[in-house]
Amino acid sequence: MPTRRAVTGRSREPRARFAEELRALRTRRGESLRQLGEKLGWDWSLFGKMENGETLGGPEVVEALDQYYGTPGLLLALWELAINDQTQFRERYRRYMALEAKATSLWHFAVSVLPGLVQTPGYAREVLAAGGLKGEELEQQVQARMGRRALLEGEDAPPFRTILSEAALRTPLRDVGEWREQLAYVGEVAERADVTLHVLPFRAGLHGLVGTDMWFLRQPDGRTVAYSESTYRGDLIEENAAVERLQRAYDAMRDLTLSPVESRKFVLRMLEEVPCHPST
Repeated sequence: MPTRRAVTGRSREPRARFAEELRALRTRRGESLRQLGEKLGWDWSLFGKMENGETLGGPEVVEALDQYYGTPGLLLALWELAINDQTQFRERYRRYMALEAKATSLWHFAVSVLPGLVQTPGYAREVLAAGGLKGEELEQQVQARMGRRALLEGEDAPPFRTILSEAALRTPLRDVGEWREQLAYVGEVAERADVTLHVLPFRAGLHGLVGTDMWFLRQPDGRTVAYSESTYRGDLIEENAAVERLQRAYDAMRDLTLSPVESRKFVLRMLEEVPCHPST
């Protein structure tokens, strides 16, 4: 049986600690993700997402891994810590919001969901509801997100560059009217003097930021911080070398995008393809 290490091991954050342990156990076995999936009967991509911190999985798969690796209760204990710990995420997000508010310029990339700064209330409501919010809490979060749009308004609005993957523009809302309103709003925002909008078409293929929403915030002191975001977590990145690597990936991806003029035309063509509500 492998030596059982303390739950409070090397990583500071429970989700990262859990992912780290999963990778270490599989690596010591000398198995690929595909081999692990075949032996346990789960899609191997689930284990890849768990090891990358994109998802925590469910208790049944964690229990199966505990049994398979001979670590009774260890992985489940780490999983419970990760699933219940939201404190550090909230702290990072609060710090991100403070940095965003004073940014002198912003760069962004959207994988599959439009950024909050260009969302309409209908779009924000459906996205947040899909994440589990409902009732009064949902409406409060929609209003808070709409309040963020003020950052791009007025004479002091910072320059904002956003790259929208074609996937984000081809994932509609259930309500056709709300989706038309959202696309129209994206087209409107693209006309603003301080906004530069690019579309990354499917034909661009793979790139260095596949699967990762990114924000880059230029601060008044000249430094840049980055924030990566997935469905399950967000990470604030302030170390210079790490930020520079991400910026290089962003710049290389930007070379694959449509020009701002062609990008706005792309959005307007999509708007034309959305059917209007039938007359009543």
